[in-house]
Amino acid sequence: MLTIAISKGRLIEESLNLLHNLGVEFKEDLISSRRLIHYSTDKSLRVLIIRAKDVPTFVENGGADLGIVGKDILVEEPADVYEMLDLGFGYCRIVVAESEDREGKCYQKGYLRIATKYPNITEKFFSQKAVQFEIIKLYGSVELAPHAGIADLIVDLVSTGNTLRANKLKEVETILESTARLIVNRISFKSNNKEVVQFITRLKEGLDRKNS
Repeated sequence: MLTIAISKGRLIEESLNLLHNLGVEFKEDLISSRRLIHYSTDKSLRVLIIRAKDVPTFVENGGADLGIVGKDILVEEPADVYEMLDLGFGYCRIVVAESEDREGKCYQKGYLRIATKYPNITEKFFSQKAVQFEIIKLYGSVELAPHAGIADLIVDLVSTGNTLRANKLKEVETILESTARLIVNRISFKSNNKEVVQFITRLKEGLDRKNS
């Protein structure tokens, strides 16, 4: 039995649809269930439903053979795993944004305060620019930071941009484009190579049929 860790939130529905298209079925609705561990009806697959940021950790440390997680998470917190497939769904971007009334003037400042849930990506990006900056780590409500006066810019994940516009923010530039990725534990890839490769092959064939 293989174990796959799937991100809660924005990726879970399409991840489960992908499994369903491979013929993997479950007795209950995994999205509405409070249980975190589920088994396919044929007992070939165990699914862990966990926080997105925990997926690489579970896979790296052997808690799961495989995982589905956004590229943004893998870049922000690199893990010692194999990144096997771009699954093509869950598209979003990590962008720099500012208040609408700043009219692009933030970069003219000699010192920037940047609020974000992605401190590592933000630091690497702004280290390449000729500006001094301070990162303010937030865990939510990043869009409030410029209006509350605690930051000049934010770095955040967007899909449609509607949340930015609703909070009177505008994009300045894109740092990273992200989609869902299939990752694999390095030891599992060797010790369970046949089962893992068969699963990856089925997944790839399912994606090819979907995209054809």
